[in-house]
Amino acid sequence: MRFETTIQRPCQVSGVGLHSGAPVNMRLTPAPAGTGIVFRRSDLEYFPIAASWKHVARVIYATSLMRQGVLISTTEHLLSTIYSFAIDNVYVELDNLEVPILDGSGKPFVDLLRSSGVRQLKKQRKYLKIRKTVTVEDGKKRISILPDDVFRLTCEIDFPSPIGKQAVEMEVTPERYARELAPARTFGFEHELGQMREMGLIRGATLESAVCFTKTGVMNPGGLRFADECCRHKALDLIGDLALIGKPLIGHVIAERAGHAMHTALVARIMADPSLYEIVTFDQIAGRVAEALVG
Repeated sequence: MRFETTIQRPCQVSGVGLHSGAPVNMRLTPAPAGTGIVFRRSDLEYFPIAASWKHVARVIYATSLMRQGVLISTTEHLLSTIYSFAIDNVYVELDNLEVPILDGSGKPFVDLLRSSGVRQLKKQRKYLKIRKTVTVEDGKKRISILPDDVFRLTCEIDFPSPIGKQAVEMEVTPERYARELAPARTFGFEHELGQMREMGLIRGATLESAVCFTKTGVMNPGGLRFADECCRHKALDLIGDLALIGKPLIGHVIAERAGHAMHTALVARIMADPSLYEIVTFDQIAGRVAEALVG
């Protein structure tokens, strides 16, 4: 895509926060070129918090952003969808501290963006293209990003039964994201529910907003949307955290048993070293591909 984009018209949705359980109204509105994705707390005089790695506050069970003591929580599902739909500039207005969980997936946000439409702006789109391989490791957990000509990801997970080992690999496009990743829901385990609630988490969780696994199967009456729904949702989360780079990414991300903490650690590692990447335009990318084909 050669030029930056925003949404065509405002759109809104209401729900509750997954962890806070608090009701929240969310409204997306168009933003000018060069704005980026900016959250605004409408209950706090529209206080702005850019969706940036610089504002990452907490990454336990969700990715939260904070600026000057003002918090926006559980940002990953919405950011994942906005980023995958190649929307560069948008204001996200919230009247509470947490993005609504809705059905626990990215699909409601896909529907929201499709209802709004996308508008092309006049500013050239800038991409962040990875030049050198970067890896973050912690025991058996690892996440890397390798040079590539597109935005590609490989996600692998390994959970106890009945989930087990799963893997997904794909080039991320709006169409593939909407079809293959967006419907995948967040998930948890029945035996962890009590402990998580004692920690002040998942107060808004229900079987309508998350998949709950027992030791032998799934509690949700409708079952799973994909046999590997858990891995697809982890890939969805990963994209949401990568969105904090603030520019469309060109590289191959490989995540092995990683989570929010490792995702955001990778982003911070990339952004701390400008030698790892270059900023390029669409025309520069297209020119290099043409040269490679001729060569």
